[in-house]
Amino acid sequence: MASSSERKTVRVFESIDELAMILAEYISQLSEDYVRQRGCFTIALTGGSLLTVMGKLCQSPYDRTVDWTKWHVFWADERVVAKNHVDSNCKQTKDAFLSKVPILQSNIYSINDHVSVAEAARQYQFAIRQLVKIRTIDVSESNDCPKFDLILLGMETDGHIAALFPHHPALQMRDEWVTYIIDSPEPPPERITFTLPVINSASNVAIVATGKEKARTVQYAIVATDEDVDASSLPARMVQPTDGKLVWFLDEMAASANARNGGGQAV
Repeated sequence: MASSSERKTVRVFESIDELAMILAEYISQLSEDYVRQRGCFTIALTGGSLLTVMGKLCQSPYDRTVDWTKWHVFWADERVVAKNHVDSNCKQTKDAFLSKVPILQSNIYSINDHVSVAEAARQYQFAIRQLVKIRTIDVSESNDCPKFDLILLGMETDGHIAALFPHHPALQMRDEWVTYIIDSPEPPPERITFTLPVINSASNVAIVATGKEKARTVQYAIVATDEDVDASSLPARMVQPTDGKLVWFLDEMAASANARNGGGQAV
């Protein structure tokens, strides 16, 4: 089994536009590979800053070459608000991306926005379990967690990914696939989120970070030693796929504390 360092790649780009182009190619290639291998492609997204670099997938050639009908789309975290609310990751993603490509509506899996946050998490986990049973979603051999083909995450300045915030008890969840929080340090307070075992069971995880304000966080997340930083203070550092691959996509500003330019390996 490869070490975590051998499974991690850091790619640095001169601009956000270049990053977006290569990210689109990366996602397109994974989609092609998994559709060929499994007959479908399962991808889990987040919202926020990540959506600003997703637009290239709506453009040529991907709008025509990607087999969108084989996509199954999930959210690694979601704000528990109405689906038409401005804060909804589902709404933001549909407006920015999903509405512009021919993904089947039946293959878009959003939360139930008419129940409590605890029930929304329970129902979302149940829906994923049913899809694991019929192998629409693959399963990890090491821990029986769902094994998404790709989980695409944004990292914010505090180092949180999905709705897993620094020092939050949700970071320690091991028995659930989907959990919830009611005390997000950023509004809205109620959110559902994949747990770390699910994120780390994915075949591929990509973390996108852009902007100078994230440079120090990126440095600690990628290259700091255990003696330098408490992992629970930096959730992005806890993303370590068990049997999958992790790719960091950074612009030069986000990488400025520690990374080299060139679009390939760094640090």
